[in-house]
Amino acid sequence: FQASRAASLLPQLLLRRRPASAGAFALLARPASSASGGLPPLTTEIHPGIKRGAFSQLTDADVSAFEAIVGGDHVIKDADEVLSYNIDWLRICRGQGQLVLRPKTTEEVSAIVRHCNKRRLAVVPQGGNTGLVGGSVPLFDEIVISTSRMNSLLSIDPVSGVLVAEAGCVLEQLDREAASQGLMMPLDLGAKGSCQIGGNLATNAGGLRLLRYGSLRGTTLGLEAVLPTGQVLDCLTTLRKDNTGYDIKQLLIGSEGTLGIITKAAILCPARPKSVQLAFLGLDSFQAVLDTYRLARRSLGEILSAFEFIDSESMRAVKKNLGLSCPLGEHSFYVLAETSGSNETHDREKLDGFIESVMSMDGCATDGTVAQDAGQFAHLWSLRERIVESLLVDGYEYKYDVSLPLADIYRLVEHMRTRLDGRVIRTAGYGHLGDGNLHLNFTTPKFDAKVLELIEPHVFDWVRDRRGSVSAEHGLGLKKSQYIRHSKADFAVRVMAEVKRLLDPNGIMNPYKVLPDE
Repeated sequence: FQASRAASLLPQLLLRRRPASAGAFALLARPASSASGGLPPLTTEIHPGIKRGAFSQLTDADVSAFEAIVGGDHVIKDADEVLSYNIDWLRICRGQGQLVLRPKTTEEVSAIVRHCNKRRLAVVPQGGNTGLVGGSVPLFDEIVISTSRMNSLLSIDPVSGVLVAEAGCVLEQLDREAASQGLMMPLDLGAKGSCQIGGNLATNAGGLRLLRYGSLRGTTLGLEAVLPTGQVLDCLTTLRKDNTGYDIKQLLIGSEGTLGIITKAAILCPARPKSVQLAFLGLDSFQAVLDTYRLARRSLGEILSAFEFIDSESMRAVKKNLGLSCPLGEHSFYVLAETSGSNETHDREKLDGFIESVMSMDGCATDGTVAQDAGQFAHLWSLRERIVESLLVDGYEYKYDVSLPLADIYRLVEHMRTRLDGRVIRTAGYGHLGDGNLHLNFTTPKFDAKVLELIEPHVFDWVRDRRGSVSAEHGLGLKKSQYIRHSKADFAVRVMAEVKRLLDPNGIMNPYKVLPDE
């Protein structure tokens, strides 16, 4: 619709949930050597300054011990099979792990970790391996402990809304199970078809619904985890209120597998909305995006469930590299505004009022559409969810996930576009405006060390100087561990290191990640 026709062309969205975006992380299944350029370089080649820790070497006796714990079929030794566990989804990290273990129970995880701790064998917990900062793959020869077989849904209480599941359950499947009880998972990610709830918790994943339902820190009621010594930490409460002592589970949430392996979780699930609607708007300045967001908060209030922005460079990548079509013309920015509620008539009236206001305001949206059915709903969301995939088609992607004050978010994109002019294929920015989370991306035909030198640490310094966070939702992993002090005080980092030493005295759990190498 154009501004003059906004009121008369507001179609009704069918009351169906958005189906999962099958394409968003479809490339997870690709062979490790099938992408352009073959295998990514070893991470140790890109980061030659990182040295292997004083860990033991894997022996045949260790392999035999693991086979006795999980069975020979679940000890992966073949180099070709192990390779996929060594490479991250972005294909920017490749480790040298030689062994993958696939336990089924908490007891098996405990026995594995107890053996590794005794032998000083380094390990890397791995879920769906959809992380973007190199946190879920080995660097040297760490043993991968995959949670993929720990995939049982243990219970759903339709009255309290509490779901209890093992760590290897895929997020999309949990959401389907919750739907059968009139509930929904509070977390929604483009990687929902592959990521696992244990990894989501370990990275404190944010996603598309944080604006409405908050972070996993608030919706996780309890956890079970295996600590680096092999001890099982049972904090698997399902209570909404438990004010007894320290909230130890919060140490595990966001620890990125450096303090233990999450094995079970209790998640509080909100009621599934009966009415979900989506508006897609075209805007010609970032100030218009900010003004539209302010109006959305005021007009849509309690039913606003997502507010995402996409810049023109990101949209061009999706259209050119993936062949997706955009229903709007060329604009500098695009916005997805989603509402979720319990009363269709009420929600549609509020959305209609918002769109009429935003289209009539000078300097706000100049073009837009509203999804009329589930197919259009899925297509509009795919324009946002498949941006990462589209950028990978360019070749090599340098990806940054930062939080900034809203006024500074796109200034960083513009600054870096000028700084890298002529050296990259594209500089693209998009993200979750509702929580100040920018996804900043650069692409080149292949990895270019000189381009990386222009980006790092400059991006992190720029964010620090504006009191932002160098990691909004993907964690620090390997890629950002040396920049933690850009967002945390020195004493806070020292406290984190003390906690790590207390729980992991031999340093075996996901080494080289999160905390800086001292």
